[in-house]
Amino acid sequence: MSNYTVIARKWRPQTFDDVVGQDHVVRTLRNAIRQNRIAQAYLFVGPRGTGKTTLARIFAKALNCEKGPTETPCGQCAACREIAAGSSLDVMEIDGASNNTVADVHSICENIQFAPFSGKFRICYIDEVHMLSAAAFNALLKTLEEPPAHAKFIFATTEPDKILPTIVSRCQRFDLRRIPVTLIMDRLRTICEAEGVKATEDALQAIARGADGGMRDAQSALDQLIAFRGNSLQEEDVLGVFGLVAGRSIGLLSRAILSNDVPTILSLIDEFDRGGKDLRILVVDLVKHFRDLLVYLHVKGATDGLDLTDAQRAQLAEEAKTATPDGVLKVVETLIELDERIRVALSRRTLLEAGLLRAARAATVTPLSEILRRVTALQRELAASGGTGGSIRQEAAPKPASAPPQSPSPSPAPASVASSTPVVTDELSAARRPPPSPSGASPLPEGGLKEGESAPSPPRVENYVVVERPAVQTALRILGGHVVQVE
Repeated sequence: MSNYTVIARKWRPQTFDDVVGQDHVVRTLRNAIRQNRIAQAYLFVGPRGTGKTTLARIFAKALNCEKGPTETPCGQCAACREIAAGSSLDVMEIDGASNNTVADVHSICENIQFAPFSGKFRICYIDEVHMLSAAAFNALLKTLEEPPAHAKFIFATTEPDKILPTIVSRCQRFDLRRIPVTLIMDRLRTICEAEGVKATEDALQAIARGADGGMRDAQSALDQLIAFRGNSLQEEDVLGVFGLVAGRSIGLLSRAILSNDVPTILSLIDEFDRGGKDLRILVVDLVKHFRDLLVYLHVKGATDGLDLTDAQRAQLAEEAKTATPDGVLKVVETLIELDERIRVALSRRTLLEAGLLRAARAATVTPLSEILRRVTALQRELAASGGTGGSIRQEAAPKPASAPPQSPSPSPAPASVASSTPVVTDELSAARRPPPSPSGASPLPEGGLKEGESAPSPPRVENYVVVERPAVQTALRILGGHVVQVE
C-alpha cells in the first residue's frame, strides 16, 4: 500500500510564518493572540486554494497548543499533531455542503457546550458555510452570539453574499486575496528544490499563471506534471497538459490586435486551435494582458501595482509606444463581452475570430473625441493663420436679375464668424447641391403651376464660404486622413 502524500498536503503551511500572500490576516490573528483579544467567531472569505482551511488549522493550533495561546505553535505536542491530522476531539471540522440542516446545526450547538477534552478551547470550523440553509443559520444565531467562554467558531466561504447578514455581523471578517504569480513561483521553486525536480522559470510561470491565484491549484498542477514528465519540467509540458498559450504567443497576438493585423490574428488562432489550446482560457489571458496595458498607459509606466514578471513589464513598455488608452479600453470591453459569450458557445473558434477582429478594429479607430479635438484645432489654425494652407474668403451670393427688390442685405460677417462657418470642399458641396433648373428657372411643383400661381422664388444665400484646394489639403493633413461629414 502506497504511503505517498500529495504535494498540496505535504507542503501545507504549519505555522503563520509559512503562510504566503495573506500577511494582513496573519498579522491581525497574531496581534489578537498577543493582546488576548480573541473573538468568538471568525469568517474567512476568499477564492479556492488561498489558505482558508490552512489558516483555520494554524489558528486552532495557536489556541490549543500546550504553550498556548501562542502565535508560534510548537507543532510537536499532542494537540498540534492531532489538529494537523484532523483528529482532534476539541476541533470539529464540518463540511457545510453536507451538514446544512437545522438538525445538523442543533448537534453542533449541543457539542460546543461541553468543556474541552484536553485543550483550552472547543473550536468549530465549518467549511463552505454559505451552503447552510436559512433555517440552519437562524438555529446557529443564538449560540453564535452568546457562546460559552471556551467555544470559538471559524467559518470559511467562497461566496459571502449567500450568508445571512445577521451571521456576518457577529463575526470578524477576513478577506483573503489571490496570491500573486511571483509568490506562487517562489513557493514552487522551493518545493522543486526540495523534491529534486528541475523546472525552468517559464514552466513555473506557466503553472502559476494557470493557478489563477490559488496556491493549492499550483501545487496540484506541479504534482501532476511531475507524474507526467518526471524530474525535468519545461514550459511546453505545462502548456500541453493544461491547454495554455505561451506568454510569447500572447504578446504576438496582442500586438497583432493593436495594429489590426488580421492575417496574423487568424493565423495565430488557427495555430492555437490545432494545438489543442483552451480558447476560453486564451480570452481570459488576453483580458488580463490588456487590462495591465491599460493601467500601464494611465499611470505613466508605473508597474508596481501589477502582478508582472520582468519580461512582461518589458513587453508592456514596447506595446505602450503605439497603443492609446481609448483604443485599449475598447479592446478590453470587447474581450469582456467575448468572455461572457464564449463560455456557452458551440463554435468557440468562430466566435473568437469574430471577437478578436472586432477588438482589432476598435483598437485602431480614432475616437469621436479625438476627431472633434482635431476639427477644433483645424478651425483655430485656419482662423489664426488667415489661410496658411489655403485661403478662406467670404463672398455675397449674387441675386437674380429678375428678383423683386429686397431689403438691404446685412453687413458682411466678421472674420470670427467666417472661421466658425462649416468648411465644405467644392466636391462635397457639389454632391450635396440640388441640380439646377433649366435656364436658371426656379424648380416648379410636381404637376406644374395652377391657374393664378406664380413660380416660387429661388432660395436666397446671404453668405457662403469658398475654400481653395490648399486649405482642403491642410484639413486632411490635420485630420489624419479622416473624412468628417457635418450635417
